[in-house]
Amino acid sequence: MVVLQTDRFLSELTSMYERSTEKGSVWVTMKRSSLKAKAQLQKMEKKGKEVEYRCLIRASDGKKSISTSVSLKEYAKFQASYATVLKAHMHALKKRERKDRKKVADAEKVPETAPKKQKKKSKKKPSGSKS
Repeated sequence: MVVLQTDRFLSELTSMYERSTEKGSVWVTMKRSSLKAKAQLQKMEKKGKEVEYRCLIRASDGKKSISTSVSLKEYAKFQASYATVLKAHMHALKKRERKDRKKVADAEKVPETAPKKQKKKSKKKPSGSKS
């Protein structure tokens, strides 16, 4: 996996979305990370040092994987740029089918009544009939 600077990551992500407009998907994951091993984290906690967590962002289209790490200070700027990229490439999504408003309004006006309970039929056969 290639770790890129944030601007380069966004440009690569844009090209991934463009390649997958007709067919394919792009998966983007975000998670909190310190980019340190567990042993190093435990040593830092014992010494009382504060651990700086970052946001690790990964993207893959099945063929190529890219990632970047964003600090807390840079996150607001990155999020705005990321939102712009997403909005620009949302045109490939399928539109949701909606019900007619008239049908929905009519359904809300007529309250459904609970079905009446039917009496249980006896299992006895009438004496005069043959099976």
